[in-house]
Amino acid sequence: MEPDYIKIRQIKPLISAYIRKAQVLLKKSEFPDEGTIHDIRVFMKKSRALLELLQGQADDPYYMRNMEDLRMVGRILCISRDVSVYRKTLKEMKKEHPSIFKGLEDNSKLKSLMEKRAAASEISGEMKSGIAEIQDILNKVLFRIRFQPVSSLDPHVLLRNLESSFSVVSDRYLRCRNKTKPRSLHRFRKGAKGFLYKLYVFRSLNPVTIKSVEKKLVSLTLNLGKYNDLDQILKTLDYRYVKGENHPSLDELVIKIREKQDRYLAKVWSAAYMVFCPGQKLVNLLGYKILVI
Repeated sequence: MEPDYIKIRQIKPLISAYIRKAQVLLKKSEFPDEGTIHDIRVFMKKSRALLELLQGQADDPYYMRNMEDLRMVGRILCISRDVSVYRKTLKEMKKEHPSIFKGLEDNSKLKSLMEKRAAASEISGEMKSGIAEIQDILNKVLFRIRFQPVSSLDPHVLLRNLESSFSVVSDRYLRCRNKTKPRSLHRFRKGAKGFLYKLYVFRSLNPVTIKSVEKKLVSLTLNLGKYNDLDQILKTLDYRYVKGENHPSLDELVIKIREKQDRYLAKVWSAAYMVFCPGQKLVNLLGYKILVI
């Protein structure tokens, strides 16, 4: 006979594991490459998402301090990572449309975006200081997590927090679906990622169904991320269409970027509807039994 309850993953060990993995990555080399930066940022986002699940059951001063510290790690790393992503995206587009980029060889903003990252020996003192600050932050957060009591968590409160997250993301989906703006899409992506990371804790409730939902969330957040990278490139280029004032190659490049964005969004909407369609209830989406920690 099957038990009438399901044991979900413990949150404290998960957060500690994410932070330790980030520390290991930082120690691999003096300066993290773009892959390492991406992985560390993901671990920080996962840790923050799990901390949000503890809201209402964890000591507030610890909660707020840890959340802010983990955000700070992301801020320190974001500039270096974003520039490398933009460069990679533009290099791929250059292979697809060499004639467009040939006509933009003198565009200083585009050249700046496509410049290679400085070698390790040329990295500024500010970057070195940032890496040292990250190491110090992670040590402090790990210490607080270790001694923060979370043994008496109410699993039903955790589930309500998950439902609250689902409700917020569903609202963001409907808002940006009805009025598509880059800022709204970015907020939808951030919320969907947080919900995805929280959902991992509850996977044992219904493994097959929840893994299917997670797959859809991974797809839509990935495509939203690519859309956002292209939008940031447009902002960095400071593009404005004014008849006859732009170089024709610049106008053409922007059209190609818009076309890519349209394709990414088409993939987003189909996946998003299956998860966040109007009237969708979390219990119906996932299906679950009585749960314990």
